[in-house]
Amino acid sequence: MANIIDGKKVSLDIRKQISEELTSIYNKTGKKCSLAVVMIGDNPASAIYVRNKIKACEEVGITSVSVHMPTETTQEEAEQKIKELNYNKDIYGILVQLPLPKHLDEKALLKLISVEKDVDGFSAENVGNLTLGEDTLYACTPNGVIQMLKAYNIPLSGKNAVVIGRSNIVGKPMALLLLKENCTVSVCHSKTANL
Repeated sequence: MANIIDGKKVSLDIRKQISEELTSIYNKTGKKCSLAVVMIGDNPASAIYVRNKIKACEEVGITSVSVHMPTETTQEEAEQKIKELNYNKDIYGILVQLPLPKHLDEKALLKLISVEKDVDGFSAENVGNLTLGEDTLYACTPNGVIQMLKAYNIPLSGKNAVVIGRSNIVGKPMALLLLKENCTVSVCHSKTANL
């Protein structure tokens, strides 16, 4: 029998828990959590995504810092902005909204983000920790899938799991998180025969 997972309900429950934890931290330390979202260019889909992130941050008590840079931003300017955010003690997380304009080196920019502030879990160290089964910052979408499964007490250990896609953003980290949960994982992709 299939289970219907209500992702919106799980999200609301998690947001409530985060809000309570952040309020407790603020009451003890006087410090607020903050996230810097860097968007370069005017991609309409990215603009909507960034707006939703800002709204979600506000709902749970995270200070959101929106950094919008023009499409013409040079590699050096983008790198300098990320370095500034890395050194800013009031910023606890940095997210670079993808896709970036074609003239920018995405890999180089993502590598600049401090491991501790890499909320997307894209850094080599965070990916390496995930590969080793260590606690780390995880890619958002795969972690969200795991959180939904756990919220519904769906046992994962010993299950067969099929991941369709091998992107660095979703497919690979999803497979690794499922392995961490003791699943037997098959990864299929565009070159998989007879999917």
